Amino acid sequence: MSPPQLPNHHHMVVLQGDFLRIPEFDIPEPYTLKKTVYPQTTLANLHERIYDASILVLCAFPIDATALSEEKSPHLKLIVLVASGTDCVDLEVCRKRGIAVTNCPGANIAAVSEHAMGLYFTTRRRLVDMHAQTRAGEWQKKILMFRYLDKHGDPPLTCEDEVVGVIGNGGVGKRIANLARGLGMKVLISGRKNFGSSIGPEGEDRTPFDTVIKESTVLFLAVPLHETTRNLISTPELEVMSHHAVLINVSRGGVVDEEALVKALRENKIAGAATDVCLKEPAGPNNSPLLAEGTEDLNLVVTPHLAWLSQKTAQGYSKLFKDAVEGWLTGNRYNVVV
Repeated sequence: MSPPQLPNHHHMVVLQGDFLRIPEFDIPEPYTLKKTVYPQTTLANLHERIYDASILVLCAFPIDATALSEEKSPHLKLIVLVASGTDCVDLEVCRKRGIAVTNCPGANIAAVSEHAMGLYFTTRRRLVDMHAQTRAGEWQKKILMFRYLDKHGDPPLTCEDEVVGVIGNGGVGKRIANLARGLGMKVLISGRKNFGSSIGPEGEDRTPFDTVIKESTVLFLAVPLHETTRNLISTPELEVMSHHAVLINVSRGGVVDEEALVKALRENKIAGAATDVCLKEPAGPNNSPLLAEGTEDLNLVVTPHLAWLSQKTAQGYSKLFKDAVEGWLTGNRYNVVV
């Protein structure tokens, strides 16, 4: 493949330098590269920062049609997402303008899948509440065991009693499934919503989505956010889930209807939930139903979109970042989203 027809000099603008490692690039002749690194960026200063950029680098920052207009980013040729998700960038506008987009898939698989399993144990065993009650001196006042029985008076399930449903069978979903099997759990890989049984691209059996929703005692979500997955889990799904079920979301905010989830937890429709992602981020009591006043006593754990955080992820992202920029300049293979 011959190198793309590009200007010789490029200005790389990094919007979120605090969150990534910037590698040393081997820039082939005749290209030259200037780097401007901003530790963090806000919507208020976005447009002035991207105006001169031909290469834009970010982790998770909203780049909408306005930012991608020729008026705001006239020189832009490449967007590098140092993350696996791409939903923060308007890809359709990029296609129309011929702006290449690349991401860094696979680097976070180990960290995110392990975080998901940690959220499962935390929720199933109600570890956060146990810790809080013990620190508050409640153990000395009463027998706490009864606080951790379900609405039928039953204690928590153990791994060998769990039926795990995995929705999303990419790298993270596959590793969650393998970790679950290693713990003795029965695993169901979900087919797409509104489809029946199927065979996946690698020959694995898929269980119908509706069956997975009804039979799972643990439901892991590991899907990208797009129109077919928005509010994938909402009132109809929560109504038919097992009362033993815990819902674990390490995909994207918007995949779960947050208000419906809080209602289901309040009504003891399901046993608990944990999420690393929220519809509005950064999330807090003022903008998220999951953290609003009155949710403190629910079996609901929220972590701040840091499931990816690990040394292995950082190293992987740095390598893929380097490969993407050098590959784009030379016309060699790199991960192409658009």
